[in-house]
Amino acid sequence: MAQAVNVSELPLQQLETLRSQLEQETEFLTTSIQQLKLVQSKYVESKECVNKLSKDNAGKDVLVPLTSSMYVPGKLEDVQHVLVDVGTGYYVEKDVGEARDFFTRKVEFLTKQIEKVQPALQEKYTMKQAVIEMLNQRIQHMAALNTSQTGTSKA
Repeated sequence: MAQAVNVSELPLQQLETLRSQLEQETEFLTTSIQQLKLVQSKYVESKECVNKLSKDNAGKDVLVPLTSSMYVPGKLEDVQHVLVDVGTGYYVEKDVGEARDFFTRKVEFLTKQIEKVQPALQEKYTMKQAVIEMLNQRIQHMAALNTSQTGTSKA
């Protein structure tokens, strides 16, 4: 179990180490949230695309992406079924309703994960700010002592 530590009692070197550790943790959590949001937006986009499939679109010309910058022309034949990437290179054929449900579940799951990480990020950020403030106070105090000692030795 973690013990509470009074940062005002820590030596300057330990404060700096703690600040560095908290900086790394906030960067990691920030990156994690950004990645979760990126994946979430891809699922939202996929769901929107599935919602646009209708019988009216059958037989229409489409551009099929082969890479992020290369497309080939195609025709939309089956508007009732889609292949869904379920991870690690596996695709599953689903009807439009199942695909919509799949994307909805994924978006909800990612939203919950983001909601779990955000409070931890906020806590780490608050702790980091407190440590930085204490470091600044210590440095100012040391500078003031140094100035007063230098001024006294010149007299």
